[in-house]
Amino acid sequence: MTFDLTPEQDQLRDAVRALGRRYGHSYFVAKAKSGEHTTELWAEAGQLGYLGVNIPTEYGGGGGGITELAIVCEELAAAGCPLLLLVVSPAIAATVLSRHGTEEQRKRHLPGLADGSQKIVFAITEPEAGSNFHRLGTVARRDGDGWVLNGRKCYISGVDEAGHVLVVARVAVDDGSADASAQKLKPALFLVPTDAAGLTRSKLDMEIVSPENQFLLYLDDVRVPADALLGESLDAGLPALFAGLNPERITVAAMGAGTGRYAIERASDYTATRKVWGGRSIGSHQGVSHPLAHAAVQVELARLMIQKAATLYDAGRDLEAGVSGNMAKYAAGEAAALAVDTAVQVLGGAGMTTEYGVATLLGAVRAGRIAPVSREMILNFVAQHVLGQDKSY
Repeated sequence: MTFDLTPEQDQLRDAVRALGRRYGHSYFVAKAKSGEHTTELWAEAGQLGYLGVNIPTEYGGGGGGITELAIVCEELAAAGCPLLLLVVSPAIAATVLSRHGTEEQRKRHLPGLADGSQKIVFAITEPEAGSNFHRLGTVARRDGDGWVLNGRKCYISGVDEAGHVLVVARVAVDDGSADASAQKLKPALFLVPTDAAGLTRSKLDMEIVSPENQFLLYLDDVRVPADALLGESLDAGLPALFAGLNPERITVAAMGAGTGRYAIERASDYTATRKVWGGRSIGSHQGVSHPLAHAAVQVELARLMIQKAATLYDAGRDLEAGVSGNMAKYAAGEAAALAVDTAVQVLGGAGMTTEYGVATLLGAVRAGRIAPVSREMILNFVAQHVLGQDKSY
């Protein structure tokens, strides 16, 4: 057992850290508050190969795994630039395409995902069903040589920046039943151009400082060609859907851990130099230093679970990675929220200012305890699959 990164992974961490710090949190906040996107950072990260570290080399990627992508997510967040679309496009979309797309789909999309010139976002959540794909209302039906999609999606990140959205729908499968209403519905994924006729969007106003926007999507008779169906057949739908879940949880956790590191570093620098009671720094008082130390311990514990989950996933041990990935996401969500809240508290009034750059993360880390899967659903998962308890829902 080793906790050391390989020399190549160490070099990646150092290089991404340097890139992130060159832009910094002030760049991130300025873009978010002006309604712009982090286009320059994304483009440079793509040109340097960081967006495609987990994409196979034959499609222009780095040939690494989720371990390497988690490093990219964590280090950019630790520099104050937590990029949500790293989770959506390279982690979910690229993984799904790599593992379950057709060769033509891989050739068409993966090189652009690797160099950052293309973004694909992901649409599963719905207003009524949430993330319960058993109750999804978005349906696809065959129409001649193509498909027609109808439904609604919500909290879909970055649609305004992407060329395609990977839509999770349900397709009626002929099971021989005479009753059409009783036919079985199975999940399928479709690569839908964001400018497709019948696809409209409505921006959701969120109390989160982020350059990436959230949307409601409406699919009204959206017609796509046959090759928009991800994979060789409908049988690819369910495994493709689950293929993106572990990378999503691991990279979200890495982003949370990086955000926690950033907040603790900002607060520690401040408390080590701030002096208001004689000649001693406020960080010398245990009432200040102990909460920061406690938060640092929680972040480091989360990082260890992230490393375990990514290692298991890259080794092809999907079931074990599912458990560890959920635990990592839970731990990192809690640790990031604790770290940012603690940083705000020890900075006092300065903690609530934009200048000191910690309160700007409060909304994001609170959302990290909800999305992409809530802490309560993770606890349900652990209770059922680790502790052997009956399903509670």
